[in-house]
Amino acid sequence: MEYFLTEEQEMIRDLARKIAKEKVEPVAAELDETGEFPWEILNVLAESDLCGVYIPEEYGGFGGGVLEQCLVVEELSKACSGVAVSYAASGLGSFPILLFGTEEQKQKYIPSVASGKSLAAFGLTEANAGSDAGAMETTAVKDGDHYILNGTKQWITNGGEADIYTVIAVTDKTKGSRGNSAFIVEKGTPGFTFGKKENKMGIRASTTRELIFQDCRIPKENLLGREGMGFIVAMKTLDVTRPGIAAQALGIASGALEAALNYARERRQFGQPIASFQAIQHMLADMAIQIEAARALLYSTARMIDSGAKNYSKESSMCKVLASDVAMKVTVDAVQIFGGYGYMKEYPVEKMMRDAKITQIYEGTNQIQRNIIALEMIKEAARKR
Repeated sequence: MEYFLTEEQEMIRDLARKIAKEKVEPVAAELDETGEFPWEILNVLAESDLCGVYIPEEYGGFGGGVLEQCLVVEELSKACSGVAVSYAASGLGSFPILLFGTEEQKQKYIPSVASGKSLAAFGLTEANAGSDAGAMETTAVKDGDHYILNGTKQWITNGGEADIYTVIAVTDKTKGSRGNSAFIVEKGTPGFTFGKKENKMGIRASTTRELIFQDCRIPKENLLGREGMGFIVAMKTLDVTRPGIAAQALGIASGALEAALNYARERRQFGQPIASFQAIQHMLADMAIQIEAARALLYSTARMIDSGAKNYSKESSMCKVLASDVAMKVTVDAVQIFGGYGYMKEYPVEKMMRDAKITQIYEGTNQIQRNIIALEMIKEAARKR
């Protein structure tokens, strides 16, 4: 479909596609096998000025928005979503600062992210606090001109690799989620260490580690917004970044469809390509329909956010749910079209199927997303009465 991208957006998409084809695709299987963090590719993205496509020009970025970031993530994910999420998670860690940071905080931290010299990460999830932010146990206690952090964050993308972390911690246990606050923590701060690198089912090139805080002292100037705003910071950030997960899922699905289509044209059974069989044609057609529907909703949502809309929680959740469910369905069907070959690691679709699953889980499970969508619908209906 024609999505009427600007000349700059087409340039960004085409450059990301070129890097995905030339730099990512040839090493995707190796990165999946070894779990090596893709620093070389991230450096190429930095040199190509793609790290700051969503960052305002005054902080060294391109001046684009969510749509530009999604275009890059989608293209990278066609080749390897582990690489793509390593890139995208830096945006997840940066958006809290862009949305709620002071001018001084933005000037201090954002330019190095825009240039690709620094990666960022976002610390929200804990062992006992995933969907339930009110169960958070990491604390931040004010002590003069500092806050002292104690606790752990679990399954943090870019953990240990990033230089800048936005972390949500409890400053007032009596207020539940309203007692959470957001902080900027720099790698190398005394008392801030990392757990082991997790051994994951998919997105294995991406690094996932525990963040550990033991009497970690950070200056009060590193508070984002004001005390008690942590939950708002987290939710507003996720509203902006969930389309990035949709883009990741969309890229995985698109890559799987391309592989399945090419294989179906080449694979012969009963004297003819399996693409000539109606059963296979219908599977391919359904895959294409689902992908295009997900892309239309994603691009529309990204444009809505970039236009300055005030409330887009429902739409952000919708595009994440649709795209991730499509990614899981399409990759399973791609493996089916490949048959026995699809189950083998030497073909890309088994990796794509493993990679797709996490898109239904992180940045809020699809079950939580459906809660958000329904609650927003109920609120809208109440306002109209």
